[in-house]
Amino acid sequence: MDHDVTDVAEARYELVISVDARRSGEYDDIEKTRMRARIYRVLETAFTHTKVARDSLHLEDRGDGVLVSVSGQVPVARLLGLWMVEVHEKLRDENRALRVPLGLRVGMHVGPVRHDGRGIAGRAVDLACRLADSTVARQLLDAERADLVLVVSGSLYEDVVSGGGKFIEPARYSAARLELKEGPVTAWFHLPGRPAPEMPVAPVTRPDARADAVPTSGDGNEMAEADRTFDSGEVDARYHVQGDMSQHTGNVYQQPVHIGRTTGDAGRRKG
Repeated sequence: MDHDVTDVAEARYELVISVDARRSGEYDDIEKTRMRARIYRVLETAFTHTKVARDSLHLEDRGDGVLVSVSGQVPVARLLGLWMVEVHEKLRDENRALRVPLGLRVGMHVGPVRHDGRGIAGRAVDLACRLADSTVARQLLDAERADLVLVVSGSLYEDVVSGGGKFIEPARYSAARLELKEGPVTAWFHLPGRPAPEMPVAPVTRPDARADAVPTSGDGNEMAEADRTFDSGEVDARYHVQGDMSQHTGNVYQQPVHIGRTTGDAGRRKG
């Protein structure tokens, strides 16, 4: 696409596509060159077969992937539907003769995009890249032994995917909540040619630190403290709770617990 200098201040709503190769760091220099050639063959063949004109595209090389923005004149549904089908088919063709198949993660989002002499920028670009690079996308390729995963933003799913269309089946998408640098977002994941994927369970992480002292309330009454370590067989979880624990809606307890204060004779052992 041709853009003049005034476009820097005039963001245009475009579809942003981020394409990343699986485990690109494991390729040596010679194989990486071949891998890059395969990626471009897959994408360009798909654009040709779906009749997306070259002048409606902006492509940026990312070393182990490609960043694409598509003019708003091209229907987004065509890229989500027929174009993804063509990408999947061409990728399968490329992988037939490979001992280690090429895997691709594709992130998509529609939003304001600014063009300058060096490329494209904007939050829409950042989000598409984050989606393709997400841990969940990486895990799905491995867990499902797939070669292609599509990740779309929540807004793109609601605006286009949820309504269905030619080669677009919303029932084959699964949602996951992602913690990105910019904050939490909902993304939708699709493995072309397969049912809706079962989303991987997020790993439990140990808190970075615990408080050494328990503060007291302003009226002099000491806050109740619960600080126990349990061995779950996987990761030790340390809980540090302040207050009277009277708010316990939605909590899940893995060990026997007592909730609330014990007062008067009720707290004394009988016998």
